[in-house]
Amino acid sequence: MKKYRYFFSAALIAVTASCSPEPETETSRELFAMDTIISVRAYGQRSEEAVNAAADRLKELEELFSVTNENSDIGRLNKLGTANVSDDTAYVISEALNVCGSTDGSLDITIYPVLREWGFTTGNMHVPTGEAVAAALEKTGYEDIGISGNTITLPEGYMLDLGSCAKGYAGDEMLAEMSRLGATSALVNLGGNVQTLGTKPDGSEWSVGIANPFSPNELLGILQIHDRSVITSGGYQRYFTDDDGNVYIHILDPATGYPADSGLVSVTVVGDRGIMCDALSTALFVMGKERAVSYWRGEGGFDMVLVTDDGTVYITENIAQSFRNSSGFPMEIIDE
Repeated sequence: MKKYRYFFSAALIAVTASCSPEPETETSRELFAMDTIISVRAYGQRSEEAVNAAADRLKELEELFSVTNENSDIGRLNKLGTANVSDDTAYVISEALNVCGSTDGSLDITIYPVLREWGFTTGNMHVPTGEAVAAALEKTGYEDIGISGNTITLPEGYMLDLGSCAKGYAGDEMLAEMSRLGATSALVNLGGNVQTLGTKPDGSEWSVGIANPFSPNELLGILQIHDRSVITSGGYQRYFTDDDGNVYIHILDPATGYPADSGLVSVTVVGDRGIMCDALSTALFVMGKERAVSYWRGEGGFDMVLVTDDGTVYITENIAQSFRNSSGFPMEIIDE
């Protein structure tokens, strides 16, 4: 395992500089859910109602997706091996499996047994034995999940974890709730996953800051967006260090069962749907730059900002003009 000489703590930073007073009502709220601090902001005549409805929707989804709650859809499924789940859970599993397949398993929502061996889900983080990792890997494989309508079936010993896409889907649903109640513009920040509805009230773009993975309290740069999700995965978000100073990140390579060592330190995905941006940010991190670029060229439908471990920023051409690089790192544009 490679030794890193830098340490990380933060993810994405939403930058929303104040403007002149707006005629529409603004409501904002901060809450804790899905193991992170979440902020919600909406504008419109019913903004307070919209924000409260979004918070209620978030709570509803957390109760469905929580891997540690034995009464959630995922908790029951992991305990029983088969369960009839809600429409939301069935949809997220189906969408996640599509990404698992299109990325050749770089995303695998059955990786939970291996994550447990590393202690990333229990708080007892440690380096497991090779035998323990191999045994846990025997209980993974997204291709083995059975789906019949809303009934999900897992092979014995398998367990699902929707952590790679649950927050992105929750953000999508929160924005949908606020839009339904007449919000004209809104922003949700789910622990660094920034998702927007419309533009800011004055018609200008939202400014979303992407953290510098080598110094997360500083900005890599600022992206101007509207009606987009901006979601980042990075090794600096959760990790532990062993007695020899080796750093082990929480993003595991499903092919090996060990922390991904792909040459990337940060992957930001920009797109229309948070669920896809969330899932892809993990998968592309595991892939590494070359495979990520090939995937983008082949699949399309999203944009990305990649940061390699040598401090180079790579950005797809569609968003290059909307990004202001404040890091001083060299930047290269990825074209078709």
